[in-house]
Amino acid sequence: MVTNFISILYVLTATLEDCMGKPTENVIFLHGFLSSSLFWTETVFPNLSEPTKRNYRLFAVDLLGFGRSPKPRDCLYTLKDHLEMIDKSVICPFQLNSFHLVAHSMGCIIALALAAKYLNSVQSITLIAPPYFPSSKESASLTALRRLADRRLWPPLLFASSVMSWYEHLGRCVCFIICRNHRTWEWILSLLSGRRDLNFMIIDLTGHTHHSAWHTMHNVICGGAKLMDEYLEALKDSAVSVNVIQGSRDQVVPLECSNNIKMKVPNAEVNIITNADHNTVVVGREMDFTQDLERTWGISC
Repeated sequence: MVTNFISILYVLTATLEDCMGKPTENVIFLHGFLSSSLFWTETVFPNLSEPTKRNYRLFAVDLLGFGRSPKPRDCLYTLKDHLEMIDKSVICPFQLNSFHLVAHSMGCIIALALAAKYLNSVQSITLIAPPYFPSSKESASLTALRRLADRRLWPPLLFASSVMSWYEHLGRCVCFIICRNHRTWEWILSLLSGRRDLNFMIIDLTGHTHHSAWHTMHNVICGGAKLMDEYLEALKDSAVSVNVIQGSRDQVVPLECSNNIKMKVPNAEVNIITNADHNTVVVGREMDFTQDLERTWGISC
């Protein structure tokens, strides 16, 4: 496993030596809001089968403004910005003429945009808890804001989305106190918990700035909502394999979103995981999830 800084995005690639120079399959992983590539490298990567390790190149990306990728203050973090940086950081440098996409939550919007752009290159797209609400372009952004950033205290991710969406000054204060001093807080939590290594999901919660989170929330999650119909229409008429996975107890993205995609793309495969929520649809069932991915890639090749 090799860590690379490609262009300006942080990209972690997993490639075996005997895979170098040989024709291989490629997979790009995109994380969700307030997350990072750790969501994949801590769950999927350790559970890959030996044949997959030999024949696939995996790219786990820290999206612009999150994780270990730069967080420029002069960027509005639009969907176009994210797409351009993935192009410059992964697709162009590694000359990916064919690839699979795997995305979680907010990452699904970016993945669908990539798939629509590279219809002839994408072999399959796996969407985990994709936020999609059919509505007119005029009301799509507001619908997404109201449904995905409801003013609620629980679950924590929904509360964080609410703060980032509706309470700008409060969100700015929280980011100033916690995110800017995240190493200090991580040290304190390590002392209190008695654990040297904190759970990656706790670390990810502080891996952003107020500016990057605020603008990504409004310009990708909400702004991208009005483009979802267009992206799905493109997939509907293509040969791309579309797979949707969501937990039956997801409190962040309504379960209806998966059914909405099925209605828009009739050939999409929808798998509802019983008793799983927004994160435990992957975390806690890593082996089963990874095996499902490998089957999808094998069928799509």
